[in-house]
Amino acid sequence: MLLTTMIFSGLAAAIHVYIFVLESLRWDLPSTRKAFGIKTDAEASATKPLAFNQGFYNLFLAVLTVLGMVLVLASSTTAGATLIFAGTGSMAAAGMVLLFSSPKLARAAILQLTAPALAIIFGLLAFAR
Repeated sequence: MLLTTMIFSGLAAAIHVYIFVLESLRWDLPSTRKAFGIKTDAEASATKPLAFNQGFYNLFLAVLTVLGMVLVLASSTTAGATLIFAGTGSMAAAGMVLLFSSPKLARAAILQLTAPALAIIFGLLAFAR
């Protein structure tokens, strides 16, 4: 179960790094605008500072999760599991917020929350003692 937890935690972190890249580094590009439903240049410009900030939240959650993985691999299981659960729990919760607040972005929300939710489920089985 630990290996499966680590795989889904790593996948969740990678997805959130990708979201960081889209929101903080590529917000003005047509492909990113299309993915987020941004229709005009004016809308992209108006939302760019918010997206930039939001991207860093996603990056920080990924870093938190990866740090937890490193600690688990270094045999600091309690601290590592705590960070993994904090990171993936926040990712899954944010995905649920997106799903319920913007149903038109359901596909993105499900992508955002599935890997962390699976990491949590397998983590509960792996770390239960």
